Amino acid sequence: MATEEKVAISGATESSMYLYPEGINLYMGKATGMLTRVGHSPTLNTVLMVEELLSKAGEPVTVAELRKRLPKQVMRPTLMKVLDYLQESGKILITTKGIVWIFAPRPEIEAMKRRGVQL
Repeated sequence: MATEEKVAISGATESSMYLYPEGINLYMGKATGMLTRVGHSPTLNTVLMVEELLSKAGEPVTVAELRKRLPKQVMRPTLMKVLDYLQESGKILITTKGIVWIFAPRPEIEAMKRRGVQL
């Protein structure tokens, strides 16, 4: 059963997602500023592990195949939250054939990072 935690967040909308090193927090509620935390959050390490595997796959990967390929066991609900986050952030596409990595970093942004340009 999902754990619930009520919090007051300024500027909160109907649903909000926050990524922290200790996990992704998903809050849902009305636009009253009081949101309810929904369920367990995957850790940043889990998100990075899934990102790395998908970015190197080179072909569509099913959820079952992805779970088998991951170096650590990840529970299905946790994996589904990671996939939802990656899809919302534009890094993956979930198709009928599987999950495909679509994110391509922009070369000019990467060049700015190397030069140390402050944005």
